[in-house]
Amino acid sequence: MKDLTKENILEALKKVIEPDLGKDIVSQELVSDLTVDKQAVSFKVAIQNAAMHSRNRMKEACEFAIERAFGKDIKVICEIVAMKKAEANVSKVKGIKNIVAVASGKGGVGKSTVTANLAVGLAQKGYKVGLVDADIYGPSQPLMFDVQHEKPVGRAVDGKQLIVPVESYGVKILSIGFFADVNQAVIWRGAMATKALSQMIFDADWGELDYLLIDLPPGTGDIHLTLVQSLPITGAVIVSTPQNIALADARKGVSMFQLDTINVPVLGIIENMAWFTPAELPDNKYYIFGNEGAKHLAAQLDVPLLGQIPLVQSIRESGDAGRPAILQGTTPNAIAFKEMTDNVIEQIELRNQSLAPTEVVKVEYGAPKCSS
Repeated sequence: MKDLTKENILEALKKVIEPDLGKDIVSQELVSDLTVDKQAVSFKVAIQNAAMHSRNRMKEACEFAIERAFGKDIKVICEIVAMKKAEANVSKVKGIKNIVAVASGKGGVGKSTVTANLAVGLAQKGYKVGLVDADIYGPSQPLMFDVQHEKPVGRAVDGKQLIVPVESYGVKILSIGFFADVNQAVIWRGAMATKALSQMIFDADWGELDYLLIDLPPGTGDIHLTLVQSLPITGAVIVSTPQNIALADARKGVSMFQLDTINVPVLGIIENMAWFTPAELPDNKYYIFGNEGAKHLAAQLDVPLLGQIPLVQSIRESGDAGRPAILQGTTPNAIAFKEMTDNVIEQIELRNQSLAPTEVVKVEYGAPKCSS
């Protein structure tokens, strides 16, 4: 038998798997308050599912691991405690360096088009990129990446079945659109939608990622609250067109992330459809939605303007064809998206240098509060 030391005890407990995380309790730093006193061992183990049957199973697994390593004469005092929600979710997303929410106050401003091009732009620079299409009721990323007929498969990882994201143009993608028929409407209540989002994030085999982009639905609703409750968001990008009605909603989107109770850094605003340029007059700009409205809003709110994307027919055609416009080489459209990508990278790097990691928000009695 091995000597009864803390090091050997932890080695024995490495054989115990936290079922929801699919990883051992030692590597996930779930064992605490470990003490050794002659022939007695005492410690705590945090688990995600704190139901009584789950606690009992974990207690039995730990006792068996100690008994197998040190014999039956060892007294084991094992207390099973509930893992804090923030701890549970952060443990699940280890390996993802930056999580970026892409949001808009209203629909129809081209948020998904911007997200798709940003994802491909990051991948072109050699980064490892994932994309979650969280627009549950109007998923469009499968079409924009020409993978609308793909079906994700499952893979066993550390004893847990995970979803393998679909890959296109160097980007790992998951969307509710993969799990419904192309012509099928997704009619779900809020709880079902938020559960689907959680599964796409936490039950997926993302591997190591430099950036995970979350393409949010328009507005500020259940999905947004679930996101900030579940993940430590590195920063948010707001997409708007220049007209006043879109800017009013974009202002609300910025305000939501900047609430003291949420406190997600706003990386900046992207002005989409900034001007119209017809193919036959490539040097002309027609400000059909207003002139630099999002640029002025960014200045008013003291957040960076990350890019101005023109309203050009080929951008729409590229999205419909499943080939994001940033892949068009040196066209003005591609250049605009590449400049936008560079600006987003710069702002994330500045944010990470100057600010502490974002905390996960928890909600108590209907009011959002930041967890410590």
